[in-house]
Amino acid sequence: VITWPNTAIAGNFTGTSLAVTLDDEKGKNYFNVFLDGDTASPLIIEAGQGTKKYDVAAGLAPGKHSFLITKRTEGEEGATVFRGLELADGGQMLAPPARPKRHIEFFGDSITSGMGDEAPMNGRDDVVRDKNSYLSYAGITARNLDAELHQTSQSGIGIMISWFPFTMPDFYDQLSAVGNNDTHWDFASWTPDVVVINLLQNDSWLIGEHHKLQPEPNDAQRVAAYETFVKRIRQLYPHAYIVCALGSMDATRAGSVGPGYIESAVADMHKNGDQRIDTVFFPFTGYGQHPRLKHQRNNAEILTAFIRKKMGW
Repeated sequence: VITWPNTAIAGNFTGTSLAVTLDDEKGKNYFNVFLDGDTASPLIIEAGQGTKKYDVAAGLAPGKHSFLITKRTEGEEGATVFRGLELADGGQMLAPPARPKRHIEFFGDSITSGMGDEAPMNGRDDVVRDKNSYLSYAGITARNLDAELHQTSQSGIGIMISWFPFTMPDFYDQLSAVGNNDTHWDFASWTPDVVVINLLQNDSWLIGEHHKLQPEPNDAQRVAAYETFVKRIRQLYPHAYIVCALGSMDATRAGSVGPGYIESAVADMHKNGDQRIDTVFFPFTGYGQHPRLKHQRNNAEILTAFIRKKMGW
């Protein structure tokens, strides 16, 4: 069952064709299919509701081929059951590719999910088909570092308040990304070397601009709420290097209070002995909508360089 953005299925096979069978909950999900390592030319599945077979490729050269399927969309578009593959007559599944040894996890919102990243610069950025988590800064950074990615992200989510009735502290520990539910992820089953947390953009809008959280928390309470979540992640992953990020939307514009809240929380954790934690802020570009591909690539470049330096990767 596929729910989280950037969930991936990879394999090797022989034969001249490939079809994928999916059972989609809502008929709102999109998937990339990359063949033979050609990540510049995805085939895109627009999943219909229910169980359907999608003919991805035909007329392939005989012999060995590879595929990578990634979920472009998020939990809010619903769950998808992967029902299997169909190969040409005589085709066979081969041993799968080796999984990366490095692990990186992201906790984030629409910026991390890639909301609107493939939309026109002068177009609206809430169209589902323009959402592609594979090309978000999270996906790019993980590939730059040859790291396996877990992406715990949801557009509109915050630490203290979201655009819906649950927050990241309610959501981060779920097995399923479809809304607020009582599924439970086993944190012992997969451990990241690096954790990136990019949250507070929605808190910035909803508390700072729209005053939607009442009574309105003061600065100390906002820092404490952020730090409480980061400490929970530290408790789960005692040896991970944690990067507390923000941006590149207007929560990092000049004069914004967000970076200061994060710096205060991280300074307090440093003071209490946690030295494997730091901050990275992606500069606000002045662009008023969700980051487009060029912004995502720039963010990934900044973050990749930082992690390489800190981790010796």
